Amino acid sequence: MSEAASVPFSETKAPESPDRLNKGALSLVDISASTMANIGPAYSFYFSAGFLFLTAGIAAPLTIIVAGVAIALLGNTLSQFSRAQPSTGGFITFVGKTFGGSSAVTTALLCGAGYIIAISSVLAICGGYLSMMLQYYFNVDIPWVLFSVVFTAAAMAMMYRGVAVSTKLAGLFFGFELLVLVVVSVAALIKNGGHLSAMPFEPSHITNGFSGLAAGFPLAVYLFIGWENSAALAEETDNPRRNVPRAVYMSVALMSVGYILYAYATATGFKYSVTGLNSATIPFINVSHDIAAWLAGFAWIAGLTSTLGVLISAVNSQARLIFNAGREGLLPRWIGKVHPTRRTPVNAMFTFVAIAAVIILVWALLHLVGGAKQSGQMNALNFFVDSSTMGTILLLVVYFLANLALPFYYRKYRPQEFNVIKHAVLPILGMIAVGVPVYYLVKPGQAAPLNWFPYAALGVIVVSVAYAVWASRRDPGLGDRVGSIVADE
Repeated sequence: MSEAASVPFSETKAPESPDRLNKGALSLVDISASTMANIGPAYSFYFSAGFLFLTAGIAAPLTIIVAGVAIALLGNTLSQFSRAQPSTGGFITFVGKTFGGSSAVTTALLCGAGYIIAISSVLAICGGYLSMMLQYYFNVDIPWVLFSVVFTAAAMAMMYRGVAVSTKLAGLFFGFELLVLVVVSVAALIKNGGHLSAMPFEPSHITNGFSGLAAGFPLAVYLFIGWENSAALAEETDNPRRNVPRAVYMSVALMSVGYILYAYATATGFKYSVTGLNSATIPFINVSHDIAAWLAGFAWIAGLTSTLGVLISAVNSQARLIFNAGREGLLPRWIGKVHPTRRTPVNAMFTFVAIAAVIILVWALLHLVGGAKQSGQMNALNFFVDSSTMGTILLLVVYFLANLALPFYYRKYRPQEFNVIKHAVLPILGMIAVGVPVYYLVKPGQAAPLNWFPYAALGVIVVSVAYAVWASRRDPGLGDRVGSIVADE
């Protein structure tokens, strides 16, 4: 057994002079705001509500409640790991330290692929959304790709300046969208107060019963993607062992309550008409229009600021995962370099965004070759659905692995702290909660291109495992370096 493996996890030896991030730059409020900005309630709800009501019917809020419980179970896993060993590597470190170097490399590749595919949907929709606004208000048709390039470049410049500046900006965007969402929702409930009903919370109003609830469950889980943001900011957070778990629980709780409010207000605004909800591109915007035109204007703007907030906070946190993997030698080491003065992981951020841009380009070329442009399918909204679904499949696999690792990790490294409920029962329930959306995302009989996503995901998993085995044999010391850089040491 190596020296690193013979000592407790918290005492594992770090590489000499690793590139460190700006320690203590963020507070609990900063990472909580960044996490909720990464979730992007306006961005997520605007483009997901229609499908939720299509699958579950008027009782779509119940789907959100179930998804919130599932995410809370995952939040327990992340919090327990972060209390024991806060790490910028997040799930990569937690899984790798438990099961070894090959699992760390596999998780790093799955995390990187899943998040990059998911962020490509954000790059596309930030331009596509503004294009929709201009078309709606001024009947001006400007290609969404141009806006996406401008917004992405501006966001990268902001993140290059430093984590504190970009995180506070994302938090400001989040504060604005939250205010608008709550105001519109409360106004809708007041305006329709004469016919408020408990129908959206009655199981009998779920379309097709459990199958309808389960069909919308994967997208309801996607509403919360980004909840794990704070863990990747651990190294730059003041007292990460305390603040990261607090940020996780606070974010999941507030977003759950918020989504339930927005969904209920939307259903009420449409007088509980499933047909009306299904026919609207962005149901929440329609509800705001019914209240006041000026309020609808703010709702449109909130969607844009939400998308930009997601772009900033997601790249900030998720690029740090592959940065840490590069720093520890799980991925090419040049990815793990930081700017000498600003202490930002510039190589990882540029790699992250560049690959996402290539994914959009390949998607566009495939549509052009296939003639989809003439059928009107090559737009940002369609790409959002495709890329977010594909990315979610890979991320759910990572969530499953993290839940699986938690009991083994505590029994192996911290047996005196092992708690049956926190470290065994809840992770098992978390694995079950992850299994449901995975099944509905990969089950046969889905329309193209969703029907080939499971095979693409399986291909990514096979390639990741093969590369991980090769890398571990090539570098026997790789397993000892996993988790060697502790966030608060």
